[in-house]
Amino acid sequence: MSRSRFIFNEATGCKEAYDIRKFETNDIVVRLGVISPNRVHLNNYPIEKPITIFNASLHYDGKEEIMRLYARIVLGYYMYVSSIVKVDVPIEDVFNRNININHYIGEIVLYPTCKYDIWGVEDPRTYEFDEKLHMTYTGRTINYFNPAIRVNRTLPVTAIYDESFHTWRKKLVFTLSPEVFGEPISNKDAFLYKTVDDNLLLFHRPHLEDETYRLIISKIDDLKIFTENLELKKIEVDNGVEVIKVAPFEEKIGWATPPIVLNGNRVITLIHGTDNDVTAYRVFAAQLHMVKDEIVVEAVTPHYIMEPKTPYELVGDRPLVVFPCGAARIGKDEILITYGAADYMVGVGLISLSELLGELDKGRIY
Repeated sequence: MSRSRFIFNEATGCKEAYDIRKFETNDIVVRLGVISPNRVHLNNYPIEKPITIFNASLHYDGKEEIMRLYARIVLGYYMYVSSIVKVDVPIEDVFNRNININHYIGEIVLYPTCKYDIWGVEDPRTYEFDEKLHMTYTGRTINYFNPAIRVNRTLPVTAIYDESFHTWRKKLVFTLSPEVFGEPISNKDAFLYKTVDDNLLLFHRPHLEDETYRLIISKIDDLKIFTENLELKKIEVDNGVEVIKVAPFEEKIGWATPPIVLNGNRVITLIHGTDNDVTAYRVFAAQLHMVKDEIVVEAVTPHYIMEPKTPYELVGDRPLVVFPCGAARIGKDEILITYGAADYMVGVGLISLSELLGELDKGRIY
């Protein structure tokens, strides 16, 4: 298949962002600590502790001052099948650095149940809109381990938290139109975002059959998809805007955390990238403006803003990994992030918003 088949509309500023980025790091993330699997105790599973806990998303409850983690856990290494566990951490534990020593209760809230996630429920992103808490995760599908089928090995699945029954309900699975995306190998790093003018956007990262990785935003036209009384509905995505291209020094990039809102439809999003030498995971940021049907890359950090440097980021099941999945504004100038550290622990970090904006100004396009 010729690479030229997969040509997407590009975001305004996409080319400029590609030209600005360099293979350098100015790490601005303050490490606040780490939660290790031996200090998480499961209350609804016969095995007391997970083997690993990592790639945690974040929902900050300001009223109760709770950092609510939704983290990926592995209970056995045979097939490395993942589930999602909820862990409540008092915010004072974070800023007092007690997360390095305290023990926490974990409750498994999402796990494999269908052909879209039978081999694993991975890498959740948690976010709110329409006064409901949503989570989009990567489902390892029935095809994942089948050597004869190299298509749709992973798909994004979105669940909604049902407050009446205090449970998560799987509602949507996103597939890609063959006319637009061919036969994609996988699709990961996804979440939904609703703009102030009620456009519903899917951020996702398809791995296409030509072995390219694309950072895509697609519009979801059916705004009634969440109101239908269905347990799980398949949505075919038939459009996409390529936001930022993989740099010459990278193997792949992907969406990290759901957007951090600045004002209106202007947001900051963190993006991870792996280099094409040792494939270490690093993080950079972009400022996006979503104007009606246009995606504008207003700025990009010229350098990575985070890279593995602590022992728990350097050594683990997958060395040299910082993989943010959660971000929340804490106060006016602080962004709390939660990330996977070497695919083994949950790291917690803090970013100064003003410092991040300063880094973005160095790569300002508009």
